[in-house]
Amino acid sequence: MDLEAARTAMIDSQVRPNDVTDRRLVAAMTSVAREAFVPASRRTVAYAELPIETTPGRWLMAARDFAKLVNAATIREGERILDIAPGTGYSTAVLAQMGSVVALEEGDAAKALGEGLAAADVTGVEIVSGPLKAGAPGKGPFDVIIVNGSVEVVPQAWLDQLAEGGRLAVAVSEGGVYRARLYTRAGGKTAWLTPFDAAPPMLPGFEKAPEFRL
Repeated sequence: MDLEAARTAMIDSQVRPNDVTDRRLVAAMTSVAREAFVPASRRTVAYAELPIETTPGRWLMAARDFAKLVNAATIREGERILDIAPGTGYSTAVLAQMGSVVALEEGDAAKALGEGLAAADVTGVEIVSGPLKAGAPGKGPFDVIIVNGSVEVVPQAWLDQLAEGGRLAVAVSEGGVYRARLYTRAGGKTAWLTPFDAAPPMLPGFEKAPEFRL
């Protein structure tokens, strides 16, 4: 299979037709080889319209969902970006061409992230190992936060680490309905809107606690 041709086809069929207008994002996704960030056994489907598990509990999001999330965040040149749960680092490699990136992973996933970025010759990224729910305290504030997976609960720590005018792009599940949310911080407060539907796999540990009922 010609993976470079597959990458071009992904851009033309999954990204551009879905209202992704950020030229810098399209250029970055065109240049980053998705197959470098998935297990060898899945490289032939790296450009298919589906998410791919890269390490336990971490997924390479479908190109459409990832592109629309990043496009909604309207990343400007030079902005500081927090990339949460990037797994082996595809999202980080793309975002590194758009701004200054701190990549957050936890446990063994942080090691896999470092190895993935090194293997793909991605430099200039700061890797932080720690609980995802805590964000990256001491490293922000951030202009943009991107989350690679769905959550049922958005941690307050993420919102607190947004700079004034900062944006958080994440998919949220409510009652089994998945939609993207774009949070924006202004005047010390955050508000959100739902620009489109998106259903990337759920991040482990981000489910709502069961409600106790008599």
